[in-house]
Amino acid sequence: MRRISFLTAGMAAIALTLSGCGGSGDEKTTDSSAATEASETTEAPETTPADTDTETTEPEETEPAGTGALVEGASGELDIFTWWTAGSEALGLEQLILVLEAKYPDIEFVNGGNAAGQGGSGKEVLATRMNAGDPPDTFQAHAGKEMQDYIDADQLTDVGYLYDQFGLRDAFPEDLVAMLTQDGKIYSIPSNVHRANVLWASVPALEAAGLSTTDAYYASIDDFIAALEQVKTNAPDITPLSIGTTWCQVHLLETVLIAELGADGYNGLFDGTTDWAGADVTAALEKFATLMSYTNEDRDSVEWEPPIQMIEEGTAAFNIMGDWAPASFDAYGSVAGADYLYAPSPGTQGIFDFLADAYGVTNGAPHPKAAEAWIDVISSKEGQIGFNKVKGSIPARVDIDLEAEGFSAYQLSAAEDFASNAIVGSIQHGCAVTIKQGNAINEAVSKFNTGATDLAGFQAELVTAMS
Repeated sequence: MRRISFLTAGMAAIALTLSGCGGSGDEKTTDSSAATEASETTEAPETTPADTDTETTEPEETEPAGTGALVEGASGELDIFTWWTAGSEALGLEQLILVLEAKYPDIEFVNGGNAAGQGGSGKEVLATRMNAGDPPDTFQAHAGKEMQDYIDADQLTDVGYLYDQFGLRDAFPEDLVAMLTQDGKIYSIPSNVHRANVLWASVPALEAAGLSTTDAYYASIDDFIAALEQVKTNAPDITPLSIGTTWCQVHLLETVLIAELGADGYNGLFDGTTDWAGADVTAALEKFATLMSYTNEDRDSVEWEPPIQMIEEGTAAFNIMGDWAPASFDAYGSVAGADYLYAPSPGTQGIFDFLADAYGVTNGAPHPKAAEAWIDVISSKEGQIGFNKVKGSIPARVDIDLEAEGFSAYQLSAAEDFASNAIVGSIQHGCAVTIKQGNAINEAVSKFNTGATDLAGFQAELVTAMS
């Protein structure tokens, strides 16, 4: 039976959180909360007339669940905020727009997030609009706690009626719907499921260091540190662990916390049952510091893509990043198994570090029917197939045959793990902490990794961030 150990009683109901997966700067949390602090039609089979004189009628063509326009009268402008502007994100968005155009040809897609700019600047524009009573129809988000301020400010509408209208209570896993339910209401509809705790490894670099070129999983952080040291010793021209700027470093930190504390202990960080000031957290932070000592010198000035490129080029041995990375490998021409390996991040076998891209409908949306049509698109079979195949994530729907639809071997393995692993929520990618907490954690990590604080100060700042 599947084990779900997701966050806390308060977090068992996931809200939404701003930002996009793996985009340039999009993973950075910004304190822009609402409060001050804050698919193809198939033909029916032909029938064979019986040997009688009775006239038979051919059955009408039918559409499988999840296809066809499900929102009547949807037309005009769709005012949307999304930061999917590069890489696999942009490719995925293109697929969704194609589905929108096919289902709802009278809707004009207008991306206010694109005009506002990427990352924090766009989110600030969104927050300004929301607080001024000028909301877009819908905006990109993550399933998670960071959007609690928008819910508390009554700026998002309950979309439970769309779950009923679109048949999503049956299409999505029952436990996922339960996670997304808050006091009987649902504020988001996911387009996908991503995994954050993935280790990517360069086969040529592993070979040069004398490490296994067939299995990249390490059962503990200590085992992984030993492998990094072996890279440093045997292949001094290769960076043992490539990493990007602060949000990438927070991403690494959460995987270390998961490995060292386990699923229950990690979730306890957010419900008060695990003490951020405790000795087990101190030990995890020490190992995080050790990992950072094996990273590239330019880490604070690069996004997530250049460190992945180091894996592609064989100039780095390992990288820990979410599963939006395969699109970069595909673009480079890298082949899984031959050029790179993937595995759960060290010490996290059996645990799935969860995040999901999602959208909701704003209260006061200027074009509510268009917003509902977009929700139809992102939750439909054809939308989730087209989007996820290029994004690297897996559909949130469980009624899609991934193998038949041509999903990759990695995606098939991720789907299997999501169905069987303990599920925990990402810190950096919006599941486990509020915007304010996320900002404070990012600041604490930045200060520590740039030498502005020592380990004791780092841990104290994390305690303060979560208080």
